[in-house]
This record gives sequence, C-alpha cells and structure tokens, in this order.
Amino acid sequence: MNRILTGCYSLAGLILMAVCTGSQQVPFRPDKDSVNIAEISGERCISGVYPHLTTYAHARINGKYGFGNECGIGAIVPWQGKLYMVNYAAHEPKGSEHKLYIVDKNKNMKIYEGSVGGTPAARMIHAESNQLLIGHYLIDTEGNIRTIPIKQMPGRITAIARHLTDPQNKVYYYDMEGMLYEANVHTLETKKLYHNPLPGWHGKGGYTAQGKLVLANNGEAGENPKDWQVPVEGQKGPEKYGVLAEYDGKKFTVVERRQFTDVTTRNGIKAVPDEQAPLWTMGWDKRSIRLKVMENGRWSTYLLPKAAYNNDPSHGWFTEWPRIREIGGNEMMMDMHGMFFDFPATFSKDNSAGIRPIASHLRYIPDFCSWNGQIVLATDESSIQGNILTGQPQSNLWFGKKKDFLNWGPATGYGAIWLKDVVSSTKVSEPYLFAGFDRRMAHIINHSKSPLSFVVQIDKKGNNEWTDYKTFQLKGEEYRDFIFPENVKGEWIRLKALTDGQVSFVLHYTTERFVSGEKFAKLFTGLAEVGTADEILTAKLYSNRCNYNMSCYASVMKNGRVVDKGEFEFRKFTFDFAPGIVEPQASRALETKVHYFKQAQFDAKVVDKKLMKDLWSVDEASVILHTSEGDLRLPKGNPAFDTMKSARCVREVESERELANIHGTFYELPLIHVGKEPLFKMMRPVSSHNYYIDDYNTWNGLLALSGVRRDARTSNSVYINKEKTAGLWFGSIDDLWKLGKPVGHGGPWMNTSVKSGVLSDPYLMTGYDKKTLTLKADREVTVTLWLSVSHYLKEKVKSKEFVLKAGEEMTYVFPEGFSAHWACLSADKDCRATAQFLYE
Repeated sequence: MNRILTGCYSLAGLILMAVCTGSQQVPFRPDKDSVNIAEISGERCISGVYPHLTTYAHARINGKYGFGNECGIGAIVPWQGKLYMVNYAAHEPKGSEHKLYIVDKNKNMKIYEGSVGGTPAARMIHAESNQLLIGHYLIDTEGNIRTIPIKQMPGRITAIARHLTDPQNKVYYYDMEGMLYEANVHTLETKKLYHNPLPGWHGKGGYTAQGKLVLANNGEAGENPKDWQVPVEGQKGPEKYGVLAEYDGKKFTVVERRQFTDVTTRNGIKAVPDEQAPLWTMGWDKRSIRLKVMENGRWSTYLLPKAAYNNDPSHGWFTEWPRIREIGGNEMMMDMHGMFFDFPATFSKDNSAGIRPIASHLRYIPDFCSWNGQIVLATDESSIQGNILTGQPQSNLWFGKKKDFLNWGPATGYGAIWLKDVVSSTKVSEPYLFAGFDRRMAHIINHSKSPLSFVVQIDKKGNNEWTDYKTFQLKGEEYRDFIFPENVKGEWIRLKALTDGQVSFVLHYTTERFVSGEKFAKLFTGLAEVGTADEILTAKLYSNRCNYNMSCYASVMKNGRVVDKGEFEFRKFTFDFAPGIVEPQASRALETKVHYFKQAQFDAKVVDKKLMKDLWSVDEASVILHTSEGDLRLPKGNPAFDTMKSARCVREVESERELANIHGTFYELPLIHVGKEPLFKMMRPVSSHNYYIDDYNTWNGLLALSGVRRDARTSNSVYINKEKTAGLWFGSIDDLWKLGKPVGHGGPWMNTSVKSGVLSDPYLMTGYDKKTLTLKADREVTVTLWLSVSHYLKEKVKSKEFVLKAGEEMTYVFPEGFSAHWACLSADKDCRATAQFLYE
C-alpha cells in the first residue's frame, strides 16, 4: 500500500494517533490536519465489492458528520486510466460535504480536497477542450481539476450537454429544479439562461443531437408555471407527470408530458460534434416503460415491461438515474425499472431488433460503465430518510462481468399496452417488446358494455413491417386470458382496434430461468438452518453514525433460547469484532416491530414504541401480512419459521427501497414516500431460503446477514470472533437471488368458514413459477378464482370457476406461463372450504 499511515483510533473519541502499541496498519492517509481521509487503499473483495471504496456524506476519520440524508454515487467515468466519481446529497443545490473521488487501477482511492459536494450526477467528455466534465468539476488529460464555484452556479446538476451555438467553448448544465445554465469550459464563466422553463420537476436528462437540446424531467410536484417557456394550456391533467422537451436555441417545445430520465445516443458521454445519430430517452407511465427515439427530428415510441415498481411514484425521487451506456466490447446496456436489457447501438425505428432482457436486480444503480475489462455499477445503498435503522448514509461500487448478471434476478416483467384506455376504430397502439422472454401471457378486458374487436400485429424482424397475428373479439365486459405459444416469434407486437371501446391489454412476461440454490449453496456456507439444534450466532445490526463501524447486539441461541449475549462493533478497516458499542443510536436496532408514518419523513426519528406492531402472523392457511388497507396473504416456508417473531422482518437495504424477510422468503417492497407504509400490493418475491436469518443490513457496500452457525469456519464471507460469541455473513445485495427461486405453500382458506359471495384475502401470485391450486369444501359449491392482473386496475377479473363436490378434493395445475399479481377466491354458498396454492 502506498502512503499508508501506521496508527490507531480510540473507541472513545476515534482520534487518529501518530503512534500506537498495535501493529495494525490503518489503510488511509489523512489530510494535513489529520481530520479528513485523503487517500484509502485495500484489497479485500467480497462478491464484487471492495469495502474500502465505500463513500459517505463526508470524509472525516471519526465518521461523525453534520448533515446529509443520502449518499448515492451519481456519476462514474473512466478518464485517462482512472475512474472518477461523485456522490450526492438528497437536496443540496448550494453544496455539501460530498466528494469527488479518483480510483486508480489498483483500487487505491483519492478524495479530492477541493470537493464542493451538492447533488451532482452529470458527466460529459468535451471533445474540443479534451476535458472530463463531471458535476461542477472540469478535469484535463493530466488530471488537473478545476471547479466551477457552486455559489456561482448553484443547482443539483444532473446533465451536461453540448452547446447549440458555441460548442467549442461552452456547454449546457441542467439542474433538478429546472435551471438551465451555459458555462465556458475555458474561463468557467457561467450564465443562467432559464430558471424553470418547462413543466414537470426533478430534471434528470439532457443531450444535444440533431440540432436540438433535449431535456427530461422525471417528476411532478405542483410547479409554478410563471417561468415556463411553453404555453401553460394543456399541460395539466391525469398522467401528466414530468416532461420530455426540445430546445432549438430559441424556443422550447414539449414532446411528451411523461416521466423521463436518461437522454443519450450511441456516443454517450463522449458527446461528438454535430451529433446526428438516433437519440434515445427512457421514461415510464403506469402502463409500461417508454423508450423513445428521435431520428431526423422525429420521434417514435416503444414500450417495455417493468420488472419492479420502485421507480413509479409521480414525484420522481426514486429514479436516480437509469441509464443507457456502453459496457465494453461495443455492447450497450439499458437499466430501467429494476431490469438490465441488452441495447443495440443501432437502435432506430427501422432497425429496432435486439433489445433483450438480461436480468432483474435489487441494487439501486445511478450510473454504470466499463473499466479495465469489468462492468462497474455505482449504487445508492443506504439513506437515513425515514430510515431509523441506519446512522449515516453510505454507498459503494460493484465490479464484475456481464455474465454475473445471469445469476441475479429472473428476466420477468409486467406492463400494459392499453390500460382501461378508450380506443377508436383503426387506432394503432405503440409497439411493445415481444422478444427475449420465455413465457408471454396477456390479460384482456373489455371494459365496455358493447362488443370489442382488435387485432394483434407482429413486427417479426424489427424493421417496422407489421403482419396480423390474431384477432380478438370480446363480448361486452368480457375478460379473457391468452398465453402466446412459444413458437410465435417477433421483436415487437402492437394492437389495432377494429371497434370503438374501452380496453385493457395487460402483459405478464415470465421466465424458465431461475437461479439454482443448490448451485450456490457453498456461498451461504456458515449460515444456520432454521430449526437446527446447533448453536447460532445472531445479532441485531446498526450502521453507526459516530464512526464507520457496525454495531452488533449479539446473542448465542440454542433451541430458540438465548444462552449468551454480548455487544460488539464490527470494524470497517480491520473487519473484526471489537467489544463494546459506542453509538448512542444503535439500540434502535433492537426493535423489530414496524411503524409507518402517515406523512413522508425525511429525517430519521425515533418512533413511539407503543405504536409499533407486528407486521405478520401465521394461521393454518398461510402467512398473514397486516397492512393499513387490509390483510394480504403470503406463502409459508418451513414450519420452524412460525416462531421466528423476533427476527427482523422489514428493512431498507437500498436507498428508498425496502426488503422483507418473512417466513423464509425475501420480498422487495416498493415505497411511495420515505417513512410511509410500502406499496405492499406491488411487492415481488426475491428468493426463498431455509436459514435462520435474524437480521440483515447494508453496510460498506455489502449485505450483512446475522444467523451464523457457532461452529462455522471463517472465510471471505464469514467472520467470527475468537470466543465464537459473534459472527456475520457478508455478500452483496444481489447475492440474495442465489438463495434459490421463490417457493412456498398456502392460501386464503384452510377449513375456513366462508360466506357466500365474499372475496377472500388476496394471496400473492407474482413471481412464482410452477403453480398448483387444491380446493375442497364440505358441501357442493362453485368456487370462483379472481385475479388482480395490473397494479393500476382496481377491478379484479373473474378467471375460472370450479364446481366442487362435498368432501372431494380438486386439484388444478396452472398452465405454464400463467401469471397474475394476486389471487382471491369466493364461493356461491356458505361453506367450510380449503384453498391452498403450491408454488414449486
């Protein structure tokens, strides 16, 4: 290690010492005042994560900071052999303690002393001056850094684009609040051109091509139109959130009032002069992902499914920043709504073939790039906005290969072409991705009382040539499902209405490929199985505020009883357990019940324990999830999980994203506002397991799990103290998929007294593979299966009816490819009935 300071720090004050009695080398060099870390090195790598590269809202040696609710890594750019990156605060247009970081090929990291912080995520390479522009910084080929004073150009800079009239000397800077600046890349002189020229809010993307500056806002927050440079009329209304707009140097034009993020071309951050290549931008609405392409000044739109719903809220806070970028070897990748897609650099209206799903993910990824033969993912890992279980925000990088993604989440997605939309005869929809998914199912609903007809058309080669595939004719208010045969090929499908009406065409795309838990069993060696008679090292975990360590309230468990207790800090620099906890807020981790505020909470606060409650319980039928909108039901795992009520059930593990670990299955829980109850109805299962996982936490870019066998061997993932009274397992967040595909059993009824015509509690169906339903009743009765097929449709559709004979069991195996979000059941007579789903 270069320039490593031999030293230690005391637990009481964590003051850096010049000399100490120990021989442990601390892998960082402080600044001249021995207050801030100036450089840091390390070699430890766990599941693609180097813990020493963790970024915080500060760089102080003692870890304590004054303010900063978030710490995402907003932009990463390879430049002259090094990797430059900036992290960002939640809302600091006038600067903050966040930093500019420089990482060399040996993963040594320097922290730029002149960092101004703020909320930056913008990056561009300026061709004429040969400079990297990242945030407020301009970096030449020798690594010299100049900074536009943030007081001179205040703003949460999110995009940098080539100038329309003086591209040799100037660039545009676009900010989240909508401010548009121009700046001279030589003199650093800046000028604000517009304060807030466009509808929408939360500026995200900006790029210059085909003689236009294209700007994107991804949210809506009741903006004041007084500064708009477009007509106010027609800009308000249902679904009018965010904006995609053009600027020709004189006039702004709204292209579409939807939420959009990245704007780019095949040249990406290497913005070239006189760019004429197709320009792409990604956005979404309640139906689907929206991918738009501009060619010769004209726009075309394509739709894709969503793997997850974390990005959906209209405020746009939870989409920082989905990108389309090159990942090496002339390959490009698109990341949107929790899914990686292969993205062809040739994508255009007449050559649209080649978009393919790769895998879904849990990681919150503001940027990614290719560097030194690896893909590098930036992350927004842990915030303290509404999150009382973390003391300070922190984020890190992930290094790996594209093939690694194949062992992450399944290529499964959901969306709609029409969603209770009014259509007229001969209306043609926008194209929706058809290729790349193993199983494709459509849910079709005629919301009109009159008959409805439309034809499905296929673009087989992605050359914008369409052929009719199948005509659907539905009676008034009829529902129908349709599973596309595997042998039906094509790049895109679209719908052409043959009659007027109101219709939904909802698509569920699922996969045959789930990660094998058996394949990766060795990765989780050391974790204790639920129900074991062996001793287990459990712990409640808290990422400290006063230092970089993690507090661990440890217990040794045997047969469900605590036989020993201890308090430790797991140390950042030495990766070992030190006795004692110094973090005043760490005891928050001891409470495992949940409480949600009615209003968004941006500052983490201690809640009244009297208001906290158990999130789930179990009856004979299934797991019951208790939400403010009523009970939901989830599958059961091993019966031994019934008694694990003191284990952590919900925790934020990525910024503004929560995970639940309930009865042997991890679930992703999208949020609508930080601090408020998650959108439980939009949850998706991640993986199922048979481990005694007492707590889980994101720390130093790693996923920490407690619940280690006391007799486990230490390894690169398992760390146990000498006394074997404290232990933890470490990996990365997307290692959770490797536990194995979601499975389970249960249902809404188990010998339950059922009232005629009353719907059961909803039972989760999203994300499960092989599905079987078993029904039984004490009298002859007709049971109806109702489905929720879209999170944005309140109506449940009537799927199937089952005529049961008294006392006789009926089994129904769902067809391969059948998918819905939630299932409910009803009976046409009062009865005592059982309805159980088996997910294999």
